[in-house]
Amino acid sequence: MIPDWQLPAGVDRGLWEYFRAGEMVVGYDEQMRASPLAAADVAFCDRAFPTPGRLLDLGCGTGRLCLHFAAKGYECVGVDLSDEMLARGKDNLQRLEPPARDRVRFVTANLTDLALLVGESFDYAACLFSTLGMVRGADHRARVLANSHRLLKPGGRFVLHAHNLYFRGLGWRRVQVQRAKSLLGRADAGDVAMPQAYGGPPLTLHHFTRGGLLGALEVAGFVVKDLLAVGDDGTPATGSRVYGWLVAGERR
Repeated sequence: MIPDWQLPAGVDRGLWEYFRAGEMVVGYDEQMRASPLAAADVAFCDRAFPTPGRLLDLGCGTGRLCLHFAAKGYECVGVDLSDEMLARGKDNLQRLEPPARDRVRFVTANLTDLALLVGESFDYAACLFSTLGMVRGADHRARVLANSHRLLKPGGRFVLHAHNLYFRGLGWRRVQVQRAKSLLGRADAGDVAMPQAYGGPPLTLHHFTRGGLLGALEVAGFVVKDLLAVGDDGTPATGSRVYGWLVAGERR
């Protein structure tokens, strides 16, 4: 077992065990097919990425977004740190006809370090299903956003999905604790630990405030063009029913 001090930047033990769990990888595609949130984020990307171009999927998992857009004529690059997820993604490519299949490339890399990809070489980028929230540490999350900005062409579109810190489904007590941490400026404000469905250490997922999310995108150099607040059923929501946001930003 890799010791904690050798884990990749922005990855804690819970996340490392999560995306290497065989049961999770085997059931991931079915989980995505059954998720209304997964359907909502693809529909949002369809609006944000209107014409074929080069698309970068950050935290691509088993390739659901790449397969969807490759079938529509987009050139897609999927990046993930999990070799197990990418192996399943390569198997999934067999669902596509050869012309579309050849438009997808998978790359094993940490989202905090994407030096292997050429800057200003993508028309679109996406980081979905709260992948950014799985990255531990504000500095590492900022690096992911900075990489997204660097890799997009001027005027390129970036779609991000993030969870709401004040979603009522977290429970009243947990929301109040997180609100207090935010007011005190605690470094761990927004970090919510939850037990894993597949065993192993707790999985910590960073939740954002609306202002904090938009501010992070602005600092990275994005101009927000569209924002959709969604409930846990994938439909538009308001107030404490907001499970998270889908945001489309544009590189200045």
